[in-house]
Amino acid sequence: MGSLTGHLLLSNASLFDLNFRRTVVLIGHHDEEGAVGVVLNRPFDVTVDEAVPPLAELVREGEALFHGGPVQPEAAVVVADFQDPSEVGVVAFDSIGFLAEEADRVDLGTIRRARVFAGYSGWGPGQLEAELEEEAWIVTPARREDVFHDEPERLWDTVLRRLGPGYAILRTMPFDPSAN
Repeated sequence: MGSLTGHLLLSNASLFDLNFRRTVVLIGHHDEEGAVGVVLNRPFDVTVDEAVPPLAELVREGEALFHGGPVQPEAAVVVADFQDPSEVGVVAFDSIGFLAEEADRVDLGTIRRARVFAGYSGWGPGQLEAELEEEAWIVTPARREDVFHDEPERLWDTVLRRLGPGYAILRTMPFDPSAN
């Protein structure tokens, strides 16, 4: 399997882990040592300026803080669209990347848009590949509009629609299929 860096993982019907049920994860880095990404479609009811004031200048005023995943939820992860990708700590695709820890040295003028995530999603060596063999995830290339979707809560449905009618049943399934 090749690298899934720059791809989206959409949770499939067989994935019941509540951390990832109906999520869209952007993979920022994937190699033989594992994978790291952030959940794109779980905004909190708190803004970045309320939760992480030092990072407020990176995002639009009133922008929500997002739940990036279950790993290190106290850590802030920034995903941005850069005018100059050489400023990126980790490039996911095109000009989209994860801000390096030395973010205070980045010229804010090179950031077109950013989102801040509490925590991240991570997989150890072979773990993501095993989940893919179990069909827990649907994989598709990421697009810039996915990362900064105006209605993040609808992103899972939006991407499934884009993938075609073969995913209509999955889109209409209840969150908890046992309640059906």
